[in-house]
Amino acid sequence: MTLEIRKTEVRDAERIREICSTGWKQTVQGKLSSTFQQQTVNYWYNADKVKQDIKKGSYAYTAVYDGIAVGVIGGGIPGAKRAEVYVFYIDSKYRYHGIGKALLHKLTEHQKNKGAAEQWVSVQADNELGLPFYKARGFIQQSVKETKSASGEVQVSLRMKRDI
Repeated sequence: MTLEIRKTEVRDAERIREICSTGWKQTVQGKLSSTFQQQTVNYWYNADKVKQDIKKGSYAYTAVYDGIAVGVIGGGIPGAKRAEVYVFYIDSKYRYHGIGKALLHKLTEHQKNKGAAEQWVSVQADNELGLPFYKARGFIQQSVKETKSASGEVQVSLRMKRDI
């Protein structure tokens, strides 16, 4: 059994779409309506958008375990020294095997090499998988962000930061 962390390729698009769609729905299950969940998935994780985003570099690294894409991470550097983690999901069948840690490490090293000194992430409030993971890696909550959808639903995210 081998784990490889490599640059994301267009051929990974369908698998990334599945991983991200499922992971995002698991994160917001019971917090947001199924209608809003489906609208969000249809927008962010449709096949064409995922392919476009891969070409733009939004999905930076993919974890491949025994030949199967099992996780993805992406981010950017929107400020002089500030890096962001924009997307980060692991297939639920492959969690708790160090894959997330390896993906975050790879992205963090890339961002540090580009001059970033701090790394930010938005995490869904009450995210039982994400919050402990980020806290264990030194992220500290800085603020709460509420985003209201067109249908009036409110998505609550915690803004977290760590020095890198």
